[in-house]
Amino acid sequence: MRDMQKEILLCILLLGSFCGYPLETFGRKSQQSPFPSDIHVILIGFDGWGSYSLEKADMPNVKRMMREGAWTINKRSVLPSSSAANWASMFMGASPEIHGYTQWNSRKPEIPSRVLGENNIFPTISQLLHSQHSDARIALFYQWDGIKYVADTLSINHVVKLPKPGKDRSFGDISKIIGNYIIEERPALCAIVYDYPDHYGHASGFESDDYYLSLKEVDSSLGDIIQSTKEAGIFENTIFIVSSDHGGTGKNHGGKSLAEMETPFIVFGPNIKKGYEISESVMQYDIAATIAYIFGLKTPQAWIGRPVLSVFKNNRKTK
Repeated sequence: MRDMQKEILLCILLLGSFCGYPLETFGRKSQQSPFPSDIHVILIGFDGWGSYSLEKADMPNVKRMMREGAWTINKRSVLPSSSAANWASMFMGASPEIHGYTQWNSRKPEIPSRVLGENNIFPTISQLLHSQHSDARIALFYQWDGIKYVADTLSINHVVKLPKPGKDRSFGDISKIIGNYIIEERPALCAIVYDYPDHYGHASGFESDDYYLSLKEVDSSLGDIIQSTKEAGIFENTIFIVSSDHGGTGKNHGGKSLAEMETPFIVFGPNIKKGYEISESVMQYDIAATIAYIFGLKTPQAWIGRPVLSVFKNNRKTK
């Protein structure tokens, strides 16, 4: 009887090898990723872009992504609803109580970070990708100077502070700088943070004509970035995530109103559901966790962010 069992097992193993299946797949679920093997993520942030503005805003590229991807306008910022605290949370997968960046212009943690990773900074999404995939090209383009203090630039291959738009408020040169890099280098992860909605919100008001014009302008630059991925030949393998740090009311932000706290979260690309409105709760720190999930990265225990799994058509299979 035992000899017969051995013969049956041997036949199964031989059949598996002839069919092209690795032997280790027998007896457990497949670990195959539902994402393209050459996956790219482009994270685009519009500083000061509140969800309240979306209905009125002239943003055809953003709205096309919503129709063809997954979205929510109820993603919430951490408190305070200010820039550094929220960009840190987006990159670090945790809240200010844990990563320690608590103010609008934090350059170092006001509270000691709960843990420190590489480069003596709380673990960031770029740090995780760099340490687990050392050959991955990572880029950061930003306008507000405070971004460089919370993004862990030492884990990023290419860091560029973008110029201000010209007198005609054209973003053409800015789009060209970003687009040329994407076409030439085809980065695995590219983060792009525009400051101008926030700039005009403070200068003219978060319901002003200048504010809405700035949203139209950054949306146009988003269209240029999408085109650059097509020219680079990576569009079909690129997941775009578009979001913000906070909104605003009057000429300020930092408070607890939904106009200040609620911002859009839009995901578009391969393996993303089409026209799907996200119903579950999404927080600022969930963005880093979602990017980590796409790349299949191990995340630190100190991260509290959760990947937004409902946006994917198929999810990673576990043992």
